[in-house]
Amino acid sequence: MVIRNKLTPIQGLAAGCLLSAAAFASSAALGQSGTDVFAGDWPDYNGNMQAQRYSPLDQITADNVGSLELAWRFSTAGFGPSTDFNNPSTPLEIDGVLYANVGSTRNVVALDAASGQVLWMWRPQEGQRFNDAPRKGAGRGVAFWRSGDEQRVIDITPGFFLVSLDAETGIPDPNFGDNGRVDLFEGLRNAEGFDNIDIGSSAPPFVMNDVVVVGPAHKVGMRPRSKSNVKGDVRGYDARTGEHLWTFRTIPERGEVGFETWLDGGVEFTGNAGVWAPMSGDPELGHVYLPVESATGDRFGGDRPGDNLFSDALVALDIKTGEREWHYQLIHHDIWDWDNPAAPILADLPNGRKIVMQVTKQSWVYTFDRLTGEPIWPIEELPVPAGDVPGEWYSPTQPFPTKPAPFDRQGFTEDDVIDFTPELRELGLKAIEKFRLSENVYQPPSVKDGPDGTLGTISLPSATGGANWEGAAIDPETGIIYIPSRTDVSILSVDKDENSDLDFSMAFGVRAPRVKGLPIVKPPYGRITAIDMNSGDHVFQVANADTPDRIKNHPDLQGIDLPRTGVPTRAGIFVTKNLLFAGEGGGGAGASPKLRAHDKNTGEILAVIDLPANQTGQPFTYEHDGKQYIAMFVGGSGKVAELVAYALP
Repeated sequence: MVIRNKLTPIQGLAAGCLLSAAAFASSAALGQSGTDVFAGDWPDYNGNMQAQRYSPLDQITADNVGSLELAWRFSTAGFGPSTDFNNPSTPLEIDGVLYANVGSTRNVVALDAASGQVLWMWRPQEGQRFNDAPRKGAGRGVAFWRSGDEQRVIDITPGFFLVSLDAETGIPDPNFGDNGRVDLFEGLRNAEGFDNIDIGSSAPPFVMNDVVVVGPAHKVGMRPRSKSNVKGDVRGYDARTGEHLWTFRTIPERGEVGFETWLDGGVEFTGNAGVWAPMSGDPELGHVYLPVESATGDRFGGDRPGDNLFSDALVALDIKTGEREWHYQLIHHDIWDWDNPAAPILADLPNGRKIVMQVTKQSWVYTFDRLTGEPIWPIEELPVPAGDVPGEWYSPTQPFPTKPAPFDRQGFTEDDVIDFTPELRELGLKAIEKFRLSENVYQPPSVKDGPDGTLGTISLPSATGGANWEGAAIDPETGIIYIPSRTDVSILSVDKDENSDLDFSMAFGVRAPRVKGLPIVKPPYGRITAIDMNSGDHVFQVANADTPDRIKNHPDLQGIDLPRTGVPTRAGIFVTKNLLFAGEGGGGAGASPKLRAHDKNTGEILAVIDLPANQTGQPFTYEHDGKQYIAMFVGGSGKVAELVAYALP
């Protein structure tokens, strides 16, 4: 029997016990950090535990946003064994102090929120564990826990230790684990027999209701060393003591729900299926929401036939016990690397619905009742194409949401080839002749130099989205969600990897076709989409950036009236009482060091703020001593990562 999206109903909770949007957000955050965005702070990675990336601060308005000035800057130079040029993290701001990760060794610093002055620093010293770590670098941020007078900054090191630091001093808490740290290697499944253990984490731990939840991450799985890998179980720990409380097995064992979706022995040796993205939660329900990733490997799953629960599923757990409340699998048997990339977003909508939303790489917003897991709008299991890779197993159907409509392009046909001029279109059509196209978004990978002589399948979106770890933001007052996305093709091409026992892995040497240096696909290449989640209807869509000089000044495009193309980057956004803010991000060519303020009702650009370097971490806002700040990590292109903060004069 194959289980598809089986729900576990929850009894005995009246709808009336849930809170209004503002009260819900406020009481939720107060449960752990002692503060919230309504007090002017930014106490969680995404602002609050509901991952809304919203702040009600209104000092910065449409009338004065153009006057923002650089208030202070903090350089990360010298805070690691090597220079860090790309810090993708989001600091927390609590009671006038910023807590951030810096440097490749993921040091933790506390900074004065008004000046950037260093108050303390803690440095993990992990030796070989750091050398072997699959997820080095600054990570994406820390978490915070408070109970009475106790205040702790909680982090996961590159070497996969869970640490608890005194928030006032940075000194490890002697009552937590072994003198302030818990070894997360302990209790792993399927970790034996490897020279080094392919597991770590780059997301912050999730802290709610006195429980710390750790989701693991592995190396990128395009060319895995083996079909066997350590399993990405999610675990809960006591926030005071570090005691291990529970384990949720994302790859189930015999007798557990989901075991039937693994059709042979692959369930025993297959690994991954971790939660590398940030998590979110509802402290009133006691639910933590897991955006689970795909299983080993990213391009071939012939050794793991079946739907492979709980890979690529949204899973709601009881945070106290780790028991599954409900789940919904968004992709069966993922061979596209379209794992869930961002924290699920919770909201109490003006229409009365209490929802959880998962934005995805394939450019959908899957939307559920966050109590029961029932889809808000129907999700249809529709037939999808099977491929012809020898030994692969293909799911006959995939779940397609009926609402909202996709927020970015899906599938690639001749209609998607650039057509700035007839000559460029002709060259584009010629360039795609050696590839299979994808009329269906779930067109599977194909073999390099296969029986039809093609090099692979052109896929849109790519393995990096659509949406990715930058997630989205929602205005809880209106129920409008804002989603940054990128429009960029990738090639689904597999070949034999002589260094692995997998039959196939991602093929080397096959690149997406271009036309005289131009993307093969029509613009816009990056966009921001606003969707009213009360109705599921799109409100507006705008390009995320201006047309880059390399396109604007291209010799074959002179005299042509180009649209505003945007750039295929990971743009970071947040929304306030008055405005939508968006950087241009990184991860794609053409990004510029700018932060834009948009009218959040229309998308109109109201102001452009020049940055010293490209936005790399998620922008955020906070208030201290009567002044509202907007801050973010910037860097890249040879510029040292630094944290910059802006305020009105």
